[in-house]
Amino acid sequence: MGKISRGWQLTKMSLRIIRKDKELLLFPVLSGVFTILIIVGFLAGMFYSIGIEGIFDVTENYSFIAIFAGLYFLCYFVTIFFNAAIVGCAMKRLDGGIPKLRDGFRIARENIGRILAWTLFAATVGLVLRMIQERAGIIGRIIIGFIGIAWALGTFFVVPVLIFEKVGPLTAMKRSASVFKGVWGETLAGNIGLGFIFILAGLLGLLAIILGALLGGVTGLIIGLAIAVGYWIALAVVASAAQSILTAALYRYATTGKVSREFGSKQLFENPWRY
Repeated sequence: MGKISRGWQLTKMSLRIIRKDKELLLFPVLSGVFTILIIVGFLAGMFYSIGIEGIFDVTENYSFIAIFAGLYFLCYFVTIFFNAAIVGCAMKRLDGGIPKLRDGFRIARENIGRILAWTLFAATVGLVLRMIQERAGIIGRIIIGFIGIAWALGTFFVVPVLIFEKVGPLTAMKRSASVFKGVWGETLAGNIGLGFIFILAGLLGLLAIILGALLGGVTGLIIGLAIAVGYWIALAVVASAAQSILTAALYRYATTGKVSREFGSKQLFENPWRY
């Protein structure tokens, strides 16, 4: 079985886990809600303290940069925390267990120190790259763009490494890159397949807009648009959960050579690159 075929099998298995454990969708919902609350709170506080005109005046100040960095850190932390919860639950299902929401919260909470450390490290790297990109020329921006892609690929498995191998940020980054090297084909195939599925599913939302416009004029268009937006939000929630579950499945395959005790057999196919 080739890398593309294995990646596709892991993708389908990730979607089956969502169908079996629908409650896992609560984690990306909570992540989105907390992120929105943080951003709204930040903007409301800024508006209340200095007014709308003051917001534009302060954007070049160091105080604003510090506040924005804090906002970025909080949002990043929320994302990683709930991602860790999904990965933990997915791994329990892959090991043949029955995951509960409390399992995800427990796993994320037990690793909160490592999550905080990684958040601080990764958020700092992200902000530095963004600042360099904004001040660089065209060639510099292209180079930083490639560095950003390399960073995203190299840190793809950081969350499962953090929570299952109990290491610090630098070791987690190195370990993640090593794991990715062993299953790069399956990882790319799985993510491309997952993206393709949700892009096709997302196109269905356009039908609501088109039908609304054809059948109900302006009013129908507005109703169709509202239905499409709601559908796309729900689809984004499912896609986020599926991505985290796929990461857990790929990590398990990379490190043990096994796929799942829950779906099929203990070892559906052999991974010669396992660690």
